[in-house]
Amino acid sequence: MTALEERIAHLLRVTDDLSDTVATQAREIDRLTARVEMLMMREAERESEGTGGIVLADERPPHY
Repeated sequence: MTALEERIAHLLRVTDDLSDTVATQAREIDRLTARVEMLMMREAERESEGTGGIVLADERPPHY
């Protein structure tokens, strides 16, 4: 009987640890998702304003 109680206690502890890990990962995923959305919106605004990145292959070098 003691062995079963020890096993159950161990399993409960592992379950609690895994639950904490999953909750931490969920918060991190939510934070990163919000950050990606913000960056996508910022890039969309930059593209609509026409101030996107410079394509260096199309520019003439300064010595011409």
